[in-house]
Amino acid sequence: MKDEVIEWVQKAEADYQAARVLLRQRKTLLPDNICWSCQQSAEKYLKAYLVRHGVDYPRRHDLVQLGTLCADVDADFALVADIIATLDQFGTDIRYPGVSATMQDARQAFHALKQLRAFVRAKLGIA
Repeated sequence: MKDEVIEWVQKAEADYQAARVLLRQRKTLLPDNICWSCQQSAEKYLKAYLVRHGVDYPRRHDLVQLGTLCADVDADFALVADIIATLDQFGTDIRYPGVSATMQDARQAFHALKQLRAFVRAKLGIA
């Protein structure tokens, strides 16, 4: 596997672990941060897949667009389009005043990420 793919996967895993740790906290609830970490992990996993297949991608944080590029390589990505769309909503707006996530949103985002993570890791041949 290319070094850049490995780096993307490592960065994706760091965001996954951050979301996991934050979700387990009981005293300080940080749903915005959990959702953001989930979106970031998903973005990095999709970029790892694209790099693996030599596909150039825009330097944007649009998961739906990245998912479409992945589907151009492997039609199976259409099967996770709804999951990608769920995670995409936590990419930009969540970072600004006026929009806040709930713990239910955080749990939903983490569940979606776990599904996407397993899917992409299998496509990359990672156990």
